[in-house]
Amino acid sequence: MTALLEKVFLLKENNTNVKTEIFAGITTFMTMAYIIFVNPNIVSATGMPVEALMIATAMSAAFGTLCMAFFSNYPFALAPGMGINAYFTYTVVLKMGLSWQQALGTVFVSGIIFVILSVTKVRETIINSMPKNLKLAISAGMGLFIALLGMENAGIVVNSQAILVDLGDLTAPATLLALVGIIITIVLMARKIHGAILLGILATTVIGIPFGIVEMPETIIKVPSFSTWEPIFFKADIMGVLNLGILPVIFSFLFVDIFDTAGALIGVSQQAGFLDKDGNLPKVNRALLSDSMGTIAGALMGTPTVTTYVESATGVAEGGRTGLTGVTVALCFVLSIFFAPVVAIVPAAATAPALIIVGSLMMKNAMHIDWDKVTEAIPAFITLIAIPFTYSITNGISLGFIIYPIVKYLHGEGEDVHWIISLFGFLFVLKYIYM
Repeated sequence: MTALLEKVFLLKENNTNVKTEIFAGITTFMTMAYIIFVNPNIVSATGMPVEALMIATAMSAAFGTLCMAFFSNYPFALAPGMGINAYFTYTVVLKMGLSWQQALGTVFVSGIIFVILSVTKVRETIINSMPKNLKLAISAGMGLFIALLGMENAGIVVNSQAILVDLGDLTAPATLLALVGIIITIVLMARKIHGAILLGILATTVIGIPFGIVEMPETIIKVPSFSTWEPIFFKADIMGVLNLGILPVIFSFLFVDIFDTAGALIGVSQQAGFLDKDGNLPKVNRALLSDSMGTIAGALMGTPTVTTYVESATGVAEGGRTGLTGVTVALCFVLSIFFAPVVAIVPAAATAPALIIVGSLMMKNAMHIDWDKVTEAIPAFITLIAIPFTYSITNGISLGFIIYPIVKYLHGEGEDVHWIISLFGFLFVLKYIYM
């Protein structure tokens, strides 16, 4: 079996082994397992049944991640995207009045367009055309973003009407548990314990049991039937998308997924050391095609757009370097359908430390930004801070794409700007004006 895995995933060539990849995969799954429950809670507002959505979420994540594992041999995990699922629910269905079947149809069509853009290398060209300093900023910005998510999940940072964000109640049991988890994980990492992040999540979960923060499940296994999934399985109204009035919806799905995926791929790849000397990702086209296939399958299974997850960085931090990490993640998602009660006991306070610590590791990319050149540094800085401050990878990228070419052209450095950056900068301006 080890020989077969070596042949398929080239483990030695990527300086890794089976044990490391499995640890990395479990770690990635633990930090993104929340999507199994959060996605159904959001999307069910459309009228889709929660239990069916849980199965669709897990299966679409498994399918997309397996595509990534075998097509590109990268340790990136995929699942229905946060943010875009809210747009699907509250804007497309509840505000615009489309049925959830029609909304799934728009996701399916956008996935077909993703495939065309990937095969024709349009998406690859977009990613490779990004200036090196913006790529570094995206990676560092994503570090702040997932750290912010961790701080929020831990209750360390809370919403404030007066000052936007504020310090939470550090004496709250869940927040205290998260702080303990941070300390445990840091110590494990400092001692170079293999699987430190995963062990930190498990240790924090166990510590939370006697304090009532973690509730033990009534049962370990819950076997679902296909009849549970059937109400949304292959129910996408694809023909309904021929209505021209839905085109702006398809465009929105395209825009968000293209740049959310681009940001995630760049950020995690920078962390893993996958980018070449020019800052480009080898086999990026295969990774993008995997993402596209995940979206198509997800729409048929009954979920909004499937995209690459920034939480993949936690697995990378544990040493994950190949598709075997992704296979492990996919297997965990499939098993979660049967072990949902056990998966559900891991609290946000236990996974929050992993996000915060991985965010700190990703921040080192900011060191390599050319801070001495104003026309490079400030657009990069705005990109970096806009990602966490606006709670969106796409917003950060869009502001960078708008400001970077304008500054370069005005300063007589237009030759540094790829025409695609200028084009999308203009498109982003139109997006903010009319959408």
